[in-house]
Amino acid sequence: MRSILPVFRRSIRESWRSTAGWSVGVAAVLFLYLPLYPSFGASGQLQGIIDSMPKELIDTLGYDQIATGAGYAQSTFYGLTGFLLLTIAAVMWGSAAIAGAEESGRLELDLAHGVGRAQYVVESALSVLVRMLWLGAFAGVIVWAVNGPAELDINPPRIIGASAALVGLAFLSASAGLLAGALTGRKSWASGVGAGIAVLGYVFQAVAKQSDDLEWLNVFSPYAWVYRQSPLLDGVHLGGLAAVWGLALLCAAASAVVLQRRDIAD
Repeated sequence: MRSILPVFRRSIRESWRSTAGWSVGVAAVLFLYLPLYPSFGASGQLQGIIDSMPKELIDTLGYDQIATGAGYAQSTFYGLTGFLLLTIAAVMWGSAAIAGAEESGRLELDLAHGVGRAQYVVESALSVLVRMLWLGAFAGVIVWAVNGPAELDINPPRIIGASAALVGLAFLSASAGLLAGALTGRKSWASGVGAGIAVLGYVFQAVAKQSDDLEWLNVFSPYAWVYRQSPLLDGVHLGGLAAVWGLALLCAAASAVVLQRRDIAD
């Protein structure tokens, strides 16, 4: 009798150490930054630092609302360090799922044992998604736990929206890597495309903030789609959230179609 979701189960089993490591990293960043807010925010030191910085730099880093607790958490974690951590994890996992498996010979071996190509992609994407959801939920729980002690004054339901936006951005990089891996079978290409989606999205929104004439760049920035308004301060932008998740799922589905049509022996 065939086991249910064999690729997914194996992937989760083999990656638990990596997932645990990234969880520790996320926790370390949150516990490093968030408890510092009362020392800077309440005393006005943080606002003084922001006032001394060039406006262009403040806009680029998203520090315009950092003097508030919710803005501080959004700017330091969800918009910067958390985005960086989850994106790196997503790129690594996404590039390894198909391209890495093909380069190592595991993909061909699994297909020879009766695992369908579409099944392989779907289960691989599901494995990456579950791990990203775990990191997003784990981060959200920590933010909720320190919300009171750190005097962040975040409306708790908005943590859910911020976490969904962060995970959506990370999973988009992962699914883009899946698609590139399905197209090329090369891990370097998968990593480059996955990372490129994140980097270009961040750069486009940063440049768009410098001038009203450049705001059209936000159209090409998934980062701007979900962070056009601060999820922790104003609530997540539902249209942007749907666009990011929709594009991520579309890339994952396209990966299954592409892999079915490509000769992986080449």
